[in-house]
Amino acid sequence: MSEPERIRKQQVAASLREPVREAAALAEKLGLDPYPVNYWIIDYDEMNELIAYDGFQERYPHWRWGMKYDQQRKQRQFLGGKAFEIVNNDDPAHAFLQESNTTADQKAVITHVEAHSDFFKHNQWFGLFSDTPDAARMLASHARIVESYMNDPDIDREEVEAFIDHVLCLEDCIDQHDPFTPVATGGDEPFEAEDIAERLDQLGLSDEVKRQVFSDEWLESQRGTSDEARFPAEPELDVIAFLRNHGKRYDRDAGKAVDFEDWQLEVLDVLRREAYYFAPQRMTKVMNEGWAAYWESMMMAEEGFADENEFVDYADHQSMVLGSPGFNPYKLGKELWEYIENTTNRREVAEKLLRVRGITWRNFSDRVDLDAVLAALEPDPAIAHVDSDSLDALDPDDPRVDAEALAAARAGEVDVGRYPWKVLTYEGLCERHYSLVKRQHRGFLKRLSQTDLERIARYMFDDDRYGSVEEALADVDRRRGWDRMREIRESHNDVTFLDEFLTQEFVEENHYFTYEYTHTTRDYRATSTDVEDVKKKLMLRFTNFGKPTVVVEDGNYNNRNELLLGHQYNGVMLDVKQAQQVLERVFELWGRPVNLKTIVKELDDHDVEVARRRDREPIPEERGKLIRFDGEEFATRDLPWDEVEHLAATDVDYDTKPEEWLA
Repeated sequence: MSEPERIRKQQVAASLREPVREAAALAEKLGLDPYPVNYWIIDYDEMNELIAYDGFQERYPHWRWGMKYDQQRKQRQFLGGKAFEIVNNDDPAHAFLQESNTTADQKAVITHVEAHSDFFKHNQWFGLFSDTPDAARMLASHARIVESYMNDPDIDREEVEAFIDHVLCLEDCIDQHDPFTPVATGGDEPFEAEDIAERLDQLGLSDEVKRQVFSDEWLESQRGTSDEARFPAEPELDVIAFLRNHGKRYDRDAGKAVDFEDWQLEVLDVLRREAYYFAPQRMTKVMNEGWAAYWESMMMAEEGFADENEFVDYADHQSMVLGSPGFNPYKLGKELWEYIENTTNRREVAEKLLRVRGITWRNFSDRVDLDAVLAALEPDPAIAHVDSDSLDALDPDDPRVDAEALAAARAGEVDVGRYPWKVLTYEGLCERHYSLVKRQHRGFLKRLSQTDLERIARYMFDDDRYGSVEEALADVDRRRGWDRMREIRESHNDVTFLDEFLTQEFVEENHYFTYEYTHTTRDYRATSTDVEDVKKKLMLRFTNFGKPTVVVEDGNYNNRNELLLGHQYNGVMLDVKQAQQVLERVFELWGRPVNLKTIVKELDDHDVEVARRRDREPIPEERGKLIRFDGEEFATRDLPWDEVEHLAATDVDYDTKPEEWLA
């Protein structure tokens, strides 16, 4: 790094010390509890390098990083995309800020990062898979291991790269429902015919004795019956671990499968460990980005962390992030978190009002003036508008007020004009930012239907607690929304998050719909605004990271030590050419023929034409297929339905088949 460059970065870092300190303090006031964050100032090219390396400064040598770097650079150059920051999941977390960002951008990034770090620390899926105390050190150690093999004169560097390629095609084939554990070698693996022959040779018996004592029928019987020889006993989701335990490499000179070299086993362990480390980031993309976008907006816009000279720049920044075309996890996530906050707060208010003497779900709309309710829920003016002139109106004994900070502010030690939140507690900030009375959400309470009220009342007890509406509203807990959001942040991933909280009300309010290619019109059309259809469509994107779910069904298929993989079909067919390419890779990790069971959709041209004339969609026929690769050529054959029926989806599990809308 040149001296001018170093000085420039130091100047940027110095200007950000106060925003970093105050953002961490504000995050804590808002109820967040992030890992400590170390911030680093980097230039444009360094940002591209870090993005290529998934947020870390050192990764194992491989061509994929150069490819990702080139993609990122060209995206900025030709498509106008901009990376404002990157943050990694570690304790402490490390965030990298681009020095060319405006001050508004830097502040937005810092508040965004504090929320990400809170999510990393508390989401249980990160704890399940990312249990390493120092991820940067782990990945650097992996880099040195792989590099040592590439530099070993006894190992062909190209062979190491090719082996990594074989494993990476399976990096999504891990078990997302179990915590990471090192591979336990061993297990009951059936004898191979070649193994039995080698053992007989070691006995030193003549061919005549072998033929008399060990007949071909006996040798065949040692393979065991189909049921006895089947392993694993249940389909194995962690394909990489299975291949690590039971796989071999094909020795072309010897013409047979032989054990992995030690370096291959270690590379398998390294790549599997990294697949598990990065899994939660892909499993929680919508939740995590939405969480960060929500709290960034809260801090920057609603708490004025962007000052008046920066606000327009920040608005442009936010619109760029939330308004990007295509599927946008920031936008969907933020809208869902806001919806959860609003529905939680709305239920709290409804429960309180339904406990007022004389008010029931049947007469609610006649007895309750919701405009008056919203007016009563407005924050106390002394809490809503804090400045140096209003400090005397605050009571240090009020639980909404931070007595120590209030004393410091009255002594002139706190700039409440710039940081009014400093004199408030979590309770005070909950009231100050109560969602139901915000302008953009004021209609939310009024959307309470009779059905909603009946459902709430059905599970209520002691429903005669308050003598008046005013008394009930005074007892409303304004912390409920944020408290509930933190509970959900801890336990969900994207699949469960969308499954539980995506509702018809949300779909209609935020204008979500599905679209499909229709054979009738030969183009894409909006097909449904039903929540179940929207939900299923989204599930296809998030189940198994949006990739096909493939499991090990049998490591001794047909008693021939062939590998049988099963594609858990969810209504979307595999790309057969890509599947064949993957089988070629898997063969290199199994050393013997590999097979893949799947389900395909077949449409007859005549049926398509008839359906088009009748202005309806043709219904494809689903058939079972087996693709086999023996190391040299592929063979594909039809399978009876009863052999693939277990792979077909049900309507309840999102690993399974959607209904006809996906046809």
